[in-house]
Amino acid sequence: MRIRLEQLPGKLSAPLPAAWLVSGDEPLLVGEAADAIRARAREEGYTDRETFFVEGRFDWASVLESSQSLSLFASRRVLEIRLPSSRPGVEGSKVLAGLAADPPPDTLVLVITGRLDRDGLSSAWGKAFDQHGIVLQVWPVEIGVLPRWLRERAGRHGLEMTDAAARLLALRVEGNLLAAHQEIEKLALTREAGSVDEDDVAASVANSARYDVFQLGEAALAGDAARALRILEGLRGEGMEAPVVLWLLAREVRALAAARSGAAARAFGPQAERRARALQAAVRRLAGQRLGPLVTQAAYVDRCIKGRGRGDPWDELATLVARLAGVPLPAATG
Repeated sequence: MRIRLEQLPGKLSAPLPAAWLVSGDEPLLVGEAADAIRARAREEGYTDRETFFVEGRFDWASVLESSQSLSLFASRRVLEIRLPSSRPGVEGSKVLAGLAADPPPDTLVLVITGRLDRDGLSSAWGKAFDQHGIVLQVWPVEIGVLPRWLRERAGRHGLEMTDAAARLLALRVEGNLLAAHQEIEKLALTREAGSVDEDDVAASVANSARYDVFQLGEAALAGDAARALRILEGLRGEGMEAPVVLWLLAREVRALAAARSGAAARAFGPQAERRARALQAAVRRLAGQRLGPLVTQAAYVDRCIKGRGRGDPWDELATLVARLAGVPLPAATG
């Protein structure tokens, strides 16, 4: 059975299934979900825990050996397996499918991995967890609902965050839920329970934004010029190389042209599904507009990076981002 994060408390209020698969790209939310499952397991008497970290040439036989061995004191245990990706290999897939379909006696199997793509969910081991246990898919908090998420998180600490304060905090920690969690905990420690306004956040919160070059493409395709330019400035401040940013933007221009022609978009990098949605939105938003100016601007940025153009590469990248986001600008200067 597949469930969302908000459905987890209901599943934990009933007797626990013996097989759990937790997947997602947000370390804070995945970690909290796994903690909640372990805590409920302890209540049901799963007092032992054995953890395997799958890396390199992992010996899956060691997992089978452990799963088949009985504790000296016959206590219930959690068998936890952490995967760096959703592709455990042929041997790993076989072992995981077997554990999900037929968990060892007095054992709760907990597998934690990154976001499962379509292939992972349709694999034999993914289907085994779906059929015999619980598949918990943890999705990122969308930028549009992040302020509400922050207010709810602050409320757990007795803090009533104003809308303006939540929006400011969302800007300061964009894309980094762990930083947001830490900042809220810091606010809770440094002030009494009650209202938190914009001035409180401004005085307390450090700028912990985690800028991601893939988020830049997503924001530009979505037509959110302000956010895209803010991410671009963050990338520049964090020392990102201009050619890497140009590569990403040029890739999005090519993907936009391909999508217009009806070609299927390939999934690249993190947040692939969100990028695909943004790409389709860009196709609709830019319908009837020529893509030539985008190609011309990208070529000009490349010349500036190589010292063959008069402009500053980062200023010209900002122009390219704005154009991709749909902001009308004059033609490139050469």
